[in-house]
Amino acid sequence: MTKLSVNINKIATLRNSRGGNNPDLLKTALDCERFGAQGITVHPRPDERHIRYRDVYDLKANISTELNIEGNCREQKFVDLVLANTPAQVTLVPDAEGQITSNHGWDTVKHKDYLKEMVAVFRGAGIRVSIFVDPVPEMVEGAAETGTDRIELYTEAYASGYHQNREQAIAPYIAAAKRANNLGLELNAGHDLDLHNLNYFAENIPGLLEVSIGHALICDALYLGLENTIQMYLRQLAATK
Repeated sequence: MTKLSVNINKIATLRNSRGGNNPDLLKTALDCERFGAQGITVHPRPDERHIRYRDVYDLKANISTELNIEGNCREQKFVDLVLANTPAQVTLVPDAEGQITSNHGWDTVKHKDYLKEMVAVFRGAGIRVSIFVDPVPEMVEGAAETGTDRIELYTEAYASGYHQNREQAIAPYIAAAKRANNLGLELNAGHDLDLHNLNYFAENIPGLLEVSIGHALICDALYLGLENTIQMYLRQLAATK
């Protein structure tokens, strides 16, 4: 079954809005694991407006499932943070400074040499590497040439088009996934996946190993409760053929 990694950035945003430690980010992560999540994802940014760098050390020391750290490897502070904590996975995302949320994948052709260098740094430390890419076969091929272990398909376009025409919305992702499979790349996905569109996506993407979901899951938890929400997302993944 495709694994669910819960992105807890929004928990950190709520905590930081009042100072102090309510809600308790570490307790939330441990509860997510207890409720069935198979991984915890964080995306620290330079301004620490949600995940603080100290949070990463606390999470690494306490969680028992996979830790996935997302971020921009152009920031030396991010690179140092990842190497100091050796998570199970680092996901390289080309965010600009001050960007509200990720909105595009790497141009793996233009930046192939740079990404190859960074992949080698992280893999040399025993960390699995995933590169955030748009669902474009050429970008998948470029990623394969960097030596990365995985790619993460940026799924905002799929989520935006799902209710209008889900077959059309998912077609580029199927093509990209098949190309990744043929090239021996493992496959993750994330961004705007939710309880409405997750099952169809997971059911139709060959070789999908992991989804990282944060914003939608935390929003659902406000109404449904965190434990129930995580179980509902897991059921969407378990229901795939």
